[in-house]
Amino acid sequence: MSDTSYRTWPWFDDGHRRFADRLEEWAAAELPALLGDHKDVDAICRRLVSALGKAGWLDPAVPKDGDDFDLRSICLAREILARHGALADFAFAMQGLGTGAITLFGTPEQRRRWLPGPRGGRHLTGFALSEPEAGSDVAAMQMTAEEVSGSFRLDGVKTWISNGGIADQYVVFAKDGPKYTAFVLAADTPGLKVAERIDVIAPHPLASLRFDNCLVPPDAVIAERGAGMRVALASLDIFRPSVGAAALGLARRALEESLARAAARPMFGGRLADLQLIQAKIAGMALKIDAAALLVYRAAWARDCGGGTRITREAAMAKLFATEAAQEIIDDAVQIWGAAGLVSGAVAENLY
Repeated sequence: MSDTSYRTWPWFDDGHRRFADRLEEWAAAELPALLGDHKDVDAICRRLVSALGKAGWLDPAVPKDGDDFDLRSICLAREILARHGALADFAFAMQGLGTGAITLFGTPEQRRRWLPGPRGGRHLTGFALSEPEAGSDVAAMQMTAEEVSGSFRLDGVKTWISNGGIADQYVVFAKDGPKYTAFVLAADTPGLKVAERIDVIAPHPLASLRFDNCLVPPDAVIAERGAGMRVALASLDIFRPSVGAAALGLARRALEESLARAAARPMFGGRLADLQLIQAKIAGMALKIDAAALLVYRAAWARDCGGGTRITREAAMAKLFATEAAQEIIDDAVQIWGAAGLVSGAVAENLY
């Protein structure tokens, strides 16, 4: 069982603690069967989204109409789900990222049309921002939106799109004259095609999308024309700290596995845990986890309790530190497990 003492910290109220306890219980009971053997990630992700939606766990990621995000609940959910399985976290997170722009800026009609399906786990979503030559440099995007006879014509390519190829709807960003505009559209819109499925080290649905004379109506515009950059950055501000929370979940699992290995492994007439080198590694892992948790949940608390204050700085710090710490912690876990940590399918290998 993972250390849950951090939930007593003042960042949380009793509602958050009850939410985390219930999700922990559900994840332990349901996720092993839902995750399966990871051979068909498309099917697994659809299965996970459906189960999360039916159980009501997607509500923090896709709030009901009129409700604001509770970022602390989102971060708790991502941490808990990631500790049980990275694909479970992925499935949860993409439902929020792919609809966040609509939650924050959508019209009442857009919210009624595009949010219930993702919240209930019936529709998968995607967030199409990155391009072949515009990743971190968002302002370099080349995809265009041109007004044509009362509609908007989208032309260009998006890449590294999570849920690409299996999403039912996308939020898409395009250059609209000198500015940028955000749109929401169904995956089966004529002119939108999956150009390429992308395989990566940690398998999950990922693709490049091609837009070729893809026409969308005026009511597909999110917020207003020219507000795309503001929409994109505000959406990322919400979900950036939660990336750190997911990394925390992976790191906590790595520490758990390391403690179990060190306690059980015979070494030099004692246990691996008796060696000062291993004790120092484990102490360092625990230290990094607490430091990362403080940064992640500080950012989430600031967003929830800050009266609308932007948390760009806090979010970036939390994401950077937590992800770097998780990589170091997981590497240490592989070292503690030794050759057994490199076996395909081992927990340490999967985390790495």
